[in-house]
Amino acid sequence: MNPDTEVTRYRELLHEGVRHFHNDIFQKNRNRYETAAREPQKPHTLFITCADSRVSPETITQAGPGQIFVTRNIGNLVPAYGEMVGGVSAVIEYAVAHLKVSQVVICGHSDCGAMKGLLARDSLQSMPAVDRWLNNADAALSTVQARNRHGDKYTLLDKLIQENVLLQVHHLQTHPAVAGRVAEGKLALYAWVYEIGEGLVKEYAPERKEFVSVV
Repeated sequence: MNPDTEVTRYRELLHEGVRHFHNDIFQKNRNRYETAAREPQKPHTLFITCADSRVSPETITQAGPGQIFVTRNIGNLVPAYGEMVGGVSAVIEYAVAHLKVSQVVICGHSDCGAMKGLLARDSLQSMPAVDRWLNNADAALSTVQARNRHGDKYTLLDKLIQENVLLQVHHLQTHPAVAGRVAEGKLALYAWVYEIGEGLVKEYAPERKEFVSVV
């Protein structure tokens, strides 16, 4: 396919989606969107997840406009406070301190390319920025490797995806805005893993020390 033709086709796919949204979904829920436009946003949840194109937070949670505040990045990572001040830290601070969300969900997912890269670091030589970013998950990798010395690559990947989410929840608690509201009992933190091929979400149950399906 001619590159120009391919670009045009993908552009038209986006346009078709916009037209479908405006003419169908928006019109059927017009009052909801008009209300959202008039009132300040009051999301109940900060949703931190991966940039993977197969993960759609609003679809998974069936959240409407104004209900969830979303930030996405490679590997659904949360740098510990002070280590890497940037977009993720700013989003957390804004959502927790200003928007006063009631909960934060960190959601990993099956077949995560970032976690695959962490397991095969040599594959990231041509992507130095990604390689440095994944340093925020190094502790999860060390934990999984120590506990699963004889596991196959699929088992290691699944375990790493889960351990990484738990590590990022730990990092989240180093942020002052989060620590303060958690201590006040005004903020809850949850660890999720979304199984793409099954349409299931598993949430970490501390009392059972395992991820359990919410369905």
